Amino acid sequence: MEKVVCVTGASGYIASWLVKLLLERGYTVRATVRNPRDSSKVAHLKSLEGANERLHLYEADLLDEGSFDSVVDGCQTVFHTASPVAINVSDPQTELIDPALKGTVNVLNSCIKASTIKRVVITSSVTSVIFNYDSLNLGEDVIVDETWFSDPIFCRERNDWYSLSKTLAETAAWKMARENGLDLVTLHPGFTIGPPLQQSLNLSCSALLNFIKEGKQLVPNVVYRCVDVRDVALAHIAAMENPSANGRYCLVGRVAYWFEAIDILKRNFPSLNLPTVTTEDRPAKQPYQISKERAESLGISFRPLEDTLKDTVECFRERNLLTL
Repeated sequence: MEKVVCVTGASGYIASWLVKLLLERGYTVRATVRNPRDSSKVAHLKSLEGANERLHLYEADLLDEGSFDSVVDGCQTVFHTASPVAINVSDPQTELIDPALKGTVNVLNSCIKASTIKRVVITSSVTSVIFNYDSLNLGEDVIVDETWFSDPIFCRERNDWYSLSKTLAETAAWKMARENGLDLVTLHPGFTIGPPLQQSLNLSCSALLNFIKEGKQLVPNVVYRCVDVRDVALAHIAAMENPSANGRYCLVGRVAYWFEAIDILKRNFPSLNLPTVTTEDRPAKQPYQISKERAESLGISFRPLEDTLKDTVECFRERNLLTL
């Protein structure tokens, strides 16, 4: 039987890799995007191996109730990846919260109507796991796992609107799944980097490129929860194909201070003009950890941060975004 799946927000960073890997595995992919006619957003999808035969693009709007009905009907699995990612916003409700929350509700309502769907996999974020009052005292002996939940009040107090949007969307998703008997899995990636497939750089890749070129934004003594975009995409497929997959999965390959990433970049690309990190900016204590146990139970083996950074920088070079 034909294996048909749906990927929402298919032109995005993680979703593009997911579509690529699904096509390579013989799946037929119904991919939703805001505008299928915008070649700057979909050309990289159309060029993927197998796209001519098994990739079908659909126009769908997260805020348009029912716009996903016909797309998901007939699919066995729906991957809901579509959700805005932004740090600085002028209108958090309109720019982040409504698309994340209402979009999730709309997609799940469409899934509830469709009799063919066996499982829904939602791309959430580690920001819906870790941001609560306990996170103010994360020592090196702390291991964060899937039993942690972010606190909407905590997020609001800190004007952390992206974390709030992901937290509210996940909470709504689990409520709908319980009430309607949906088989739901949520994935919670951290700071996702790795070679992009899409033409325009996403937020995390832009931040990395800007840091390499200008030494700005990413702070040496701040902790980053890093994961490779390819591992995140593979985790989505494992969450679909593994019958025992259930609940929440944190996806973080390495928790590291940014100075550790700088050391890796300096070692592998000595020609880059990167800032020197002083001893004062190198905390002596190890950072907290995020459990890999459940992710590894799905068969996920995380790439080393060194490989991720090297591949990303090489991708920047190949696109003439960076001279080495």
